[in-house]
Amino acid sequence: MNISAPILNNLFEAPVVRRLREDLALALRAAAHHGLAEGVCNHFSVALPDEEHFLLNPRGLLWSEVSADDIVIVDTEGNKIAGRHEVEPTAMFIHAAIHRIARKQCVLHTHMPYATALTLTSARTLDTTLSQNAMRFHGRVAVDASYNGLALDSAEGERIANAMNGADVAFLANHGVVVCGERVDHAYDDLYYLERACAAQVIALSTGLELRPVDEALAAKVAGQVQSERLQSELFFEALRRQLP
Repeated sequence: MNISAPILNNLFEAPVVRRLREDLALALRAAAHHGLAEGVCNHFSVALPDEEHFLLNPRGLLWSEVSADDIVIVDTEGNKIAGRHEVEPTAMFIHAAIHRIARKQCVLHTHMPYATALTLTSARTLDTTLSQNAMRFHGRVAVDASYNGLALDSAEGERIANAMNGADVAFLANHGVVVCGERVDHAYDDLYYLERACAAQVIALSTGLELRPVDEALAAKVAGQVQSERLQSELFFEALRRQLP
């Protein structure tokens, strides 16, 4: 994409874009703080208001060290158009496809331990009728049951995006998870509580005792209750903003 340097600079420094860069960088640092990061792998992204570009964390930085100025701008085909760092190929293919095909605003992809552990099981996913934290995801989860190696081409990214089938959360077999939302703070809150729910399930399974799920109707009710209380998500994110450098 051929865009002049002044236009790129104006886009990068626009107030709404700066705020989104700050939020995305905070989400990355929070994920590192909560033990959800893995080396310099995995990526968070958020679409810009023009829906033709999205923000993405760069290649080679620990999540704990990412600042707003490190975030890069990428177009919907996965080409970097602004920023001082390069981007990792699998990020371009996975995130570009999910933004373009699934039309998600914020896309968080991790290999966080407990959620990834469940992708290795025959069920491949979280049981959303177990813990209260799990119930918030009832009816919001898809499973991509096929693992095809690293996403190093557009076809694999598009396959993952289509497998999501509009869901907010996707468990990727033998791989990790994708959590999506309309806002960075809401998506991060879901990411955090998804790992808490997965941890509770893995720990419960380790006891060898019989698990006692609730009925589907109650799980659906709890999911609706959580969606109606999104102020809690916003307050959590602002608390993280106060606490994390």
